[in-house]
Amino acid sequence: MTRLLVLVSLIFAVASCTRDRGPIGSENNPIKFFFVPSVDTKVIEDTSKVLKNYLEANTPYKYKISIPPSFIAVVEAFGTNRADVASINTFGYILAHEKYQAEALLTVIRHGESTYKSQFLAKKDSGINSLKDFEGKKVAFVDPASTSGYLLPLKILKEKGIKPKDTTFAMRHDNVISMIYQGQVDGGATFYSPPSDGEIQDARRLVKVQYPDVEEKIKIVDLTPPIPNDPIIFRKDLPQEVKSKVVQALMEFVKTTKGQEVMQKLSSVTGLIPATDKDYDSVREMLKDLGKSASELVKK
Repeated sequence: MTRLLVLVSLIFAVASCTRDRGPIGSENNPIKFFFVPSVDTKVIEDTSKVLKNYLEANTPYKYKISIPPSFIAVVEAFGTNRADVASINTFGYILAHEKYQAEALLTVIRHGESTYKSQFLAKKDSGINSLKDFEGKKVAFVDPASTSGYLLPLKILKEKGIKPKDTTFAMRHDNVISMIYQGQVDGGATFYSPPSDGEIQDARRLVKVQYPDVEEKIKIVDLTPPIPNDPIIFRKDLPQEVKSKVVQALMEFVKTTKGQEVMQKLSSVTGLIPATDKDYDSVREMLKDLGKSASELVKK
């Protein structure tokens, strides 16, 4: 009986604490907006403050911005109700939906495109001129959970029956470029974005300060078919009214001059369009073709 009373007391205490926090979006219970650290954390911290101020001025809610160390941390924050909204990579969304039923309500636009591709790269003097030339070569990928830096390129290689001799994970897109440049591997795969205003926007741009001649030394051998860009996702049981107001405010923000500047710095975003979970079925099909679920790939 004593144990039962203690348990009941704890339940009421937790319920009381939850009530004391107030409704979602209140001062004591702000909307928790997470960003995957896709660029320098300091850049995200500085620019996200502008976004936070805009959202608080244009919705009836308060916000708390968080930048955890990885997309996995963002995913798990949805599982413990520590995240309400997140800007996350495509694979991270598939995992968050698979585990915690998070919902994609917006897709980012980059350089006028709502989709993106992977690219296969090699040195211009490598003798690699087509995908079939990757047969028996040493190839660098990003990491096992990178959609553009591993999963999509792997699917294409498997479909064509091309087997590299050796593969390695460089853990970052810029590292793949550096390994190709330095001759540590014969080729590699990274994200691709089309050029804009005469400047390359694909992964090679990440090392142009270090290697100014990277465009002359490293070429694009081939591109993959497109998949959807990164989404902005929401906790499943967040009130519909809250979701609608945040979505509308974000779409208005990115249309402003300051919003365009901020979103460009955050993750090269130039626009937002409405999205549904179904938009990401092509990514699930890709995983199915590889015989893996998102959860299985993260465990590797």
